[in-house]
Amino acid sequence: MVSTGEVARVVLVGIGATAVLDVWSMILKGLGVPTLDYALVGRWAGHLCRGRFAHASIAKAAPIPGEAPLGWAIHYVVGIVFAALLVGVYGVAWLRDPAWLPALAVGVATVMVPWFVMQPAMGAGIASSRTPTPMKNRLRSVATHAVFGCGLYLSAALLKLVWA
Repeated sequence: MVSTGEVARVVLVGIGATAVLDVWSMILKGLGVPTLDYALVGRWAGHLCRGRFAHASIAKAAPIPGEAPLGWAIHYVVGIVFAALLVGVYGVAWLRDPAWLPALAVGVATVMVPWFVMQPAMGAGIASSRTPTPMKNRLRSVATHAVFGCGLYLSAALLKLVWA
């Protein structure tokens, strides 16, 4: 059975890793590199609740009230779910003694979700195949998810220091 403390650690690791990803995205945006607008994730979720899964272009779909906060909330919930996946695969012992490789492996593996679910549903095709620069976008996605994996490790390592 998982303790309340372990659940709290998973939540904090997911939030921390997602925050690391957000810092990475701000750096990229500052360098002029396009990043995902989480309002579009909220828009997609809003349309999904109304029965529409796929779009030719989510950017051209009708806006949904509150799509930006909804998209950001989904972004953080997904980060927590991915942290739970890591702990589910490697065990709660990883929380007490985090290691880079499992965190990086799970972080990179999570790129499958945008490639095979989000991007096709939002009109970008499987693994960005319908975008003007698919390979560039794929590499950017892998790098972003690797940064998330590093964030999983860094968040767990910080928690290890402050939460005995």
